[in-house]
Amino acid sequence: MSETSLDRPEQQADRPEEVTDPLLWKLALEVADAHEPDGDGGCRNLLCAGQPWPCAAWNNAQHALSVARADAAPSAAADADGREPATGWSATPPAQRRPASRVAA
Repeated sequence: MSETSLDRPEQQADRPEEVTDPLLWKLALEVADAHEPDGDGGCRNLLCAGQPWPCAAWNNAQHALSVARADAAPSAAADADGREPATGWSATPPAQRRPASRVAA
């Protein structure tokens, strides 16, 4: 097994106690570190060449860091019509969400 795949004690010491998803926390921290600002106001990562800092990857990493914590904000509540926010995921199978098709007469 590679040494990089082990959860080393020094990595655990830096992780806050409220982290509930250690893998997400670790990966998000690595992305945030890889997308630090350069001295000219841009992102240092070559994948973000020419983009101002904070780049989208750094912003997404910050969001992932907050989601990996137990005290992360709960998901958005249903709107006034009772519909859940559009997240791309649904507990209802697609066939049940579609209106019945009309048969041509």
